[in-house]
Amino acid sequence: MLTGKQLILATKPFAHENRRTSWLYTIVTLSLLLSSLLGTLLIPILPVRIVLSIISGLLVVRFFIIYHDFQHHAILQHSKIADIIMTIFGVYILAPVSIWKRSHDHHHQNNSKLYGADIGSFPIATKEKYLSMSKGERIGYLAIRHPATILFGYLTMFVVGMCLRSFISSPKRHVDSLIALIVHVIASVSVFVFFGPQAWFFAAFVPHFIACGLGAYLFYAQHNFPGVFFNERCDWCYEGAALQSSSYMKMNPVMQWFTGNIGFHHIHHLNSRIPFYRLPEAMKALPELQRPTITSLNPGCIIKCLRLKVWDPEASKMISLKQLRYSMVTTK
Repeated sequence: MLTGKQLILATKPFAHENRRTSWLYTIVTLSLLLSSLLGTLLIPILPVRIVLSIISGLLVVRFFIIYHDFQHHAILQHSKIADIIMTIFGVYILAPVSIWKRSHDHHHQNNSKLYGADIGSFPIATKEKYLSMSKGERIGYLAIRHPATILFGYLTMFVVGMCLRSFISSPKRHVDSLIALIVHVIASVSVFVFFGPQAWFFAAFVPHFIACGLGAYLFYAQHNFPGVFFNERCDWCYEGAALQSSSYMKMNPVMQWFTGNIGFHHIHHLNSRIPFYRLPEAMKALPELQRPTITSLNPGCIIKCLRLKVWDPEASKMISLKQLRYSMVTTK
């Protein structure tokens, strides 16, 4: 069985794109997205608008994975056309290049570390740390991890987190965050004024709401699930974090397509240079990648993931607030 660097090296043959395939998926997904948004905007039949609006949101998720792979240098590198397309998309989805790449690269280098992993990710507090927090600090910590924060990721994580906070923290470094906000407001107001409130709701609001909410949950659940493991810095290793702290989210073929194979998250964290369309191939070829912790989009699994709040070092697992209160009672 391959372990450590040997396992990482074994994934390298899959970290090569087929340029034609990369462009095919990019062009097809972008064409479907633009067609769906245009149909939502121009077809004044409510049932059609509802269906196209939902499809648009899911297509935004798929194209975000393509954008995400481009920023990881997994596909379409050294293409000026691709760079223009991805820059525009980053502004559209309120995750402009400067803040997305900086925060996401940090996430990959610090995944599952107890301290320092909250940049570009959800914060993790140990049981001891949580109990030492003030009431205000606890409220703030739980608010970030609250299901409503994830559901309304469009506002909380993208408008405020990705754009507003990044620009306020470093205006020169993240000027594209301000540009994204300005463009988003102008585009939304224009659609509302020229096409009406219903067209704005289904063509502008709903696709962003679906894409950002689903994206926020996928990101949360693939690193906050029953069985996840977190380490102190001294015990941390890259491949261990990828396999023990990143899940394989099993989906039906339709959702797997719309989410661009992001469910193969343990493999993506092991080698982020593997194009999204080669992740299933890598898993099939390497037995060491075939025993991950499995999550899903089933309601029961979603509830279990969302209940997890703090890391219990003694039990070596994430626990809920109910479990935390029970452990406090039993130790008295």
